[in-house]
Amino acid sequence: MAFLTVGKENSADIQLYYEDRGSGKPVLLIHGWPLSGGSWERQSAMLLASGYRVITYDRRGFGRSSAPGDGYNYDTLASDTAKVIETLGLSDVALVGFSMGGGEVARYMGKYGGKGVSKVGFISSIAPALRKDGNNPDGVDPAVFEGLKRGIEADRYAFLGEFFHMFFNQKILGGTHISTEAIQACWNVAAASSATAMLQCIDAWLEDFRPDLTQISVPTLVIHGEADQIVPAPASGQRMPELIKHAQLHILKDAPHGCNWTHHVEVNKALLGFLRG
Repeated sequence: MAFLTVGKENSADIQLYYEDRGSGKPVLLIHGWPLSGGSWERQSAMLLASGYRVITYDRRGFGRSSAPGDGYNYDTLASDTAKVIETLGLSDVALVGFSMGGGEVARYMGKYGGKGVSKVGFISSIAPALRKDGNNPDGVDPAVFEGLKRGIEADRYAFLGEFFHMFFNQKILGGTHISTEAIQACWNVAAASSATAMLQCIDAWLEDFRPDLTQISVPTLVIHGEADQIVPAPASGQRMPELIKHAQLHILKDAPHGCNWTHHVEVNKALLGFLRG
């Protein structure tokens, strides 16, 4: 097991758990909420078999990383990403974020000038901006996010059960793309995460990443499920080419938010083609 220290809270170090496997060009994968780096298993296996060095880490508050009382804003989370890149000495790295992880990708590129990054990927990402307001009429009503927070505060375990059904569109896809056992495994990971982290991260989702995205000049891949019930494609992925003109956009027919599992064949094909291109 490997850990790196990104800060300190009172008497305890804040440590991130990470895995660094394989050789070749590095790919750094940033997971979504409320999972861990292990949620990339179907992409990690493919990338390792294709000759890439694959790095994953657990966001603070999730997986095996430390769970401090704060630091769940994107400036801090992007700082954690920067620490991973710096500590591991990564260069010419492809930085890929899923869902909430897309926020770290965007903010790292904006705040740190994309240091060491040669390509970026956004899968089911919350970017460019989810909060609906006068400056962002195509976003999602903030009341939706307040409802999520109330559900977590009332009974986060029951909330997670319903959340993952929507995450994978189980009622629509049934057992054809994901098993009940796989959903249960996701629930187990999420239930073990920090309740504080779960709540505070929702506030971070309302961040506006449009200024960060306009600074991206490296090759960019955007993958989004057409039937995403968590982060609707029209409010997110489909808008990315407006801000990153050179972005490659792949909309996956009938795919849910958790397309990196349910539609991993299509996702992996697009990701590998992009990395090799």
